Amino acid sequence: MRLQHVLLSLGACRVYTDLADLQPKDCDAIFDSGQSLALKTWLGDATPPMVVLQDTSAPQVMGGHGLVLSTDFYYQDVLEVLYRLQLGRERGAVVANEPLVGVSSAVAELRRLSAQVADKAVTVLITGPSGAGKEVVARSLHDLSSRRDAPFVPINCGAIPRELLESELFGHERGAFTGAISSRAGRFELAEGGTLFLDEIGDMPLEMQVKILRVIQERQFERVGSDKTRTADVRIIAATHRNLEAMISAGQFREDLYYRINVFPLNVPALAERREDIPHLVRVLSKQLEAEGLGRLRLADSALRSLSAHGWSGNIRELANLLERLAIMYPDTVVGFTDLPENYRYGEDSWRPELQPLTEKAQGGFGGDGEPSLPAAGIDMKAYFQRLEREWIAQALDAHAGVISKAASHLGLRRTTLIEKMRKLKI
Repeated sequence: MRLQHVLLSLGACRVYTDLADLQPKDCDAIFDSGQSLALKTWLGDATPPMVVLQDTSAPQVMGGHGLVLSTDFYYQDVLEVLYRLQLGRERGAVVANEPLVGVSSAVAELRRLSAQVADKAVTVLITGPSGAGKEVVARSLHDLSSRRDAPFVPINCGAIPRELLESELFGHERGAFTGAISSRAGRFELAEGGTLFLDEIGDMPLEMQVKILRVIQERQFERVGSDKTRTADVRIIAATHRNLEAMISAGQFREDLYYRINVFPLNVPALAERREDIPHLVRVLSKQLEAEGLGRLRLADSALRSLSAHGWSGNIRELANLLERLAIMYPDTVVGFTDLPENYRYGEDSWRPELQPLTEKAQGGFGGDGEPSLPAAGIDMKAYFQRLEREWIAQALDAHAGVISKAASHLGLRRTTLIEKMRKLKI
């Protein structure tokens, strides 16, 4: 029953519990505890995706499509299952690990183009704002290519001093410059047979751009201080947040290098352009934080709605930093709207205590005219409103035989808001 309420509250699912209402071919997925013989008979030879509902106290059993939902789930766990099912419909099979997270049309297009170019021996230029996930796209291209078993070597062209960048890229021989006490391989050699990711190539000095252009054209280079020519069997992926065409006009970037690296362009959208992906990114990033030992971070629906309204000038990097802060502040608890930093709160919390009582029993603390009266000895407002809220919710549930949707309507709340408050108040 709880799963049915959560699926219906998402607004994009139609839920059937009676087998007589539909045919197996009409199902996008079936949630099954594995105990129903009637379900197996009804399915026959049909094989829709199955999501196994499993008690956490029982030994873990993987479902036929690798989808398992524990019986003590949180609604973000349901989001994860639905996300995998949607990817499965796009690709014809449920995807176990998807590096490009999201269900937006922008991410779907990025995923499609990446699959087309991943195994081609061409240079790719990835553009997009800082923190949007350009390196994730580059790693995805490498993992999908025939070079996946060879190294993926990243280098940030803007983070290395220009006098050291040549040595970092091509390596150097002993004594080539002051401090070169031994020979050292550069990134091109380290990436042999694999992929070299030139991040922020727009920050590369002009004199280095000439040398990179030669390597791309001739597939050859020399270490600093050596006259021995070495070959480079490397696939190059470049990325930048800058407008390279404007930099060409300003004389800050070589036009011939631009056309060499821009064989197949990919654009990573800003997070503000793909707000529908935020719940899925929260899910993935929260799992990473949990794996790092920071505890399980769970966001209430009101908090997710507020985050979806934020501008995210720092993109996914900003979101990851915020979630890490919340995981440290609220480990293994539900983070609500008021728990968010003030600059991440948009709109208002969907709940406000009503001052009009449901029954005479709830009139404690109010004067005869219905206006609140402050006790002379003072009051713990938080505890008072929690008691009042718990009492009213209990009365509304009793009045409507436990039907949450009707109780929520009686209280002037949305069903999802009432479910969230019941969970917080442990009702």
